[in-house]
Amino acid sequence: MVILLMGVSGAGKTTVGRLLSSQLGWEFVDGDDFHSASNVEKMRSGVPLTDTDRGPWLETLLALIAARIAAGKNIVLVCSALKGVYREKLQIAPEVHLVYLRVDQAALHERLRARRGHFMTERMLESQLEALEEPKQGLVVDGDQLPVQVVAEIRANLWPAAAQQ
Repeated sequence: MVILLMGVSGAGKTTVGRLLSSQLGWEFVDGDDFHSASNVEKMRSGVPLTDTDRGPWLETLLALIAARIAAGKNIVLVCSALKGVYREKLQIAPEVHLVYLRVDQAALHERLRARRGHFMTERMLESQLEALEEPKQGLVVDGDQLPVQVVAEIRANLWPAAAQQ
């Protein structure tokens, strides 16, 4: 199974993804680690990525997902996946489960202001919000909750029978 945890920068994808993968004993994969150096530099400079910029990155994530599914390995993959076409590309099999972390815009700004050492800064948030096409399918979780609450909600929705035990 692949849990594709998506949302804009500052939504808590990495924090939630690491906690979820730890609880499940699954591999954690941060999609940001697969951006090219030129993409990272663009974002660090405050220049939004284009669909063309994201193309090779999405192909790399697609190959990673396909390889993990073929190997029968479970992963939590975090990436922005802002547009529907990106998510359609990555959701290659029923084993890919989309989870969208929806967070209040004021909270996003606050989180990004407090962030240190990451290439994605607060000044890029507006471009991400403009590009965001909220998913019409998948699980939508209130990312304003504490990470442990978010993880509990994800687990309860993906494995409802286990949550009732």
